[in-house]
Amino acid sequence: MVQQNCALCERSDFTVVYQENFDLQLLDEKIFSARRLPDRIHYRIVRCNRCGLIYSNPILEVEKINALYRKSFVSYDAHVENLVRTYGHYLRQVARYHAEKGRLLEIGCGSGFFLAEARRQGYVEVYGVEPGEKSVEKAPAEIRARILVDVIRPGLFPDGYFDVICCFQTLDHLPDPNAVVASCHKLLKPNGVVLFFNHNVGAWSAKLLGRASPIIDIEHTYLYDTRTMRAMFEKHGFTVREVKSAFNIHNLSHWVRLFPMPNKVKLAILRVLEKMGLDVRVKMFAGNLVLYGQK
Repeated sequence: MVQQNCALCERSDFTVVYQENFDLQLLDEKIFSARRLPDRIHYRIVRCNRCGLIYSNPILEVEKINALYRKSFVSYDAHVENLVRTYGHYLRQVARYHAEKGRLLEIGCGSGFFLAEARRQGYVEVYGVEPGEKSVEKAPAEIRARILVDVIRPGLFPDGYFDVICCFQTLDHLPDPNAVVASCHKLLKPNGVVLFFNHNVGAWSAKLLGRASPIIDIEHTYLYDTRTMRAMFEKHGFTVREVKSAFNIHNLSHWVRLFPMPNKVKLAILRVLEKMGLDVRVKMFAGNLVLYGQK
């Protein structure tokens, strides 16, 4: 385990919010795999006394985290259609700031479903970076050929190569967000746009649920709200065009599974939904944010 400082102000002056609640010996690739349901374990969670950024401290060594993600896998296949609807909506909004649909990069692209959606929306070249080998194996052959099994780092692509860089539910997982956001700035063409979508620790759901919130999770090394997200990108030279609460589209049964309630109650509700054919898609502002930044 290693100590880390606040990613924004780079100091180590914090207040403990929640103590850690896991056994170091039991951590494996299953816990670090892309999934839709929380496992309720987390590092010690702290709040920076200077800027208010929420983060985990201490965390596993970066090499160990990367090794766990390399062995990880995708377990959200049943949700892909809804994720495409959600992320596809926010990709279409990029045109408000940048009309060129040239090269697009997704950081943490999983099985490549969003890259396929970007192609459908007219992007000429799409590329992905994803450390999970098993996730990449699920990508269609033509998409898989454009995915690097790696983590984003200097030297993967030329500077000034991309028109748009996207990152969905990944920034929270990164132990060195400064390096990643700085790399994005270098990789973008002038006027290029970043689209980042991740948890919002300032959302009503996070405040209401507290420690029971699904975002209090061992995979999350940093947790942002709209203010700290803006600060992170402005720190690295971006003009933040917009940062706001974001919706997700999921089936009603998924929202029920996420909510912290007794399992007996969940099962009863799920049986009713199935029996009555009520498992419809629901759009909900349930605790995420989206940021558009421009170089």
